[in-house]
Amino acid sequence: MPRPQRCRRICGMPAHTRFSPEAEGNREPVLLSLDEYESIRLMDREGLTHEQCAEVMQVSRTTVTEIYASARRKLAEAIVDGRALVIDGGRVRLCDHSGPCGYGVCVPPCNKDQTGRIKTMRIAATYENGNIFQHFGHTEQFKLYDVEDGKIVRSEVVGADGFGHGALAGFLKSKGVDALICGGIGGGAQMALREAGIALYGGVTGPADAAAAALAAGALSYDPDVHCDHHGEHHHGEGHACGSHGCGTHHCH
Repeated sequence: MPRPQRCRRICGMPAHTRFSPEAEGNREPVLLSLDEYESIRLMDREGLTHEQCAEVMQVSRTTVTEIYASARRKLAEAIVDGRALVIDGGRVRLCDHSGPCGYGVCVPPCNKDQTGRIKTMRIAATYENGNIFQHFGHTEQFKLYDVEDGKIVRSEVVGADGFGHGALAGFLKSKGVDALICGGIGGGAQMALREAGIALYGGVTGPADAAAAALAAGALSYDPDVHCDHHGEHHHGEGHACGSHGCGTHHCH
């Protein structure tokens, strides 16, 4: 017997379900399933990798690759052949919105309005002298921002209390943090943040206030593939401080 198909998790229903060319004619529309739509949204719109998309949709990477390939083929058919595109169907289940989606890719009603602005959220940013500190595990301070209706309404700087790497996720959770903005961050810390239900926006540089405001407005540029391979005491040695060499940009993979 064929194996039953596992339901694919989607974060929300699409706001628009039909797209038509000006001269549609009588051609049969192309049907894009809801899971195919979600793969396009997550990878082409939100910038997630196949692996990250698979985690969000709670299926295997092989399955995501197949879903994505089918979706891209159908988009090409609709565009090249001038056929309407209808989004419907598929074996899916809706996210229950019990917490932030793992990579900050949630959609309404999961804490974003229709323009992409955050409705309510507490953001934390690794912090040093007004800027995003570039190594999550060694940050000594966080700046916390409370967001309402896409705008920052309160902020404060708090000490990290000596926690490091994975333990910082628990510290941030205790502060009610929903999302973290940082520079470089290791794989173990990323996993700890996911387990704590904290969305990660890594690979960010520059002023912390500007980054938080951009995230609140749904317009922050970040690196969904951010990773920092530089660990150990040498990381803060002379000429190799994480904040000075730009960890989280081209130095981190």
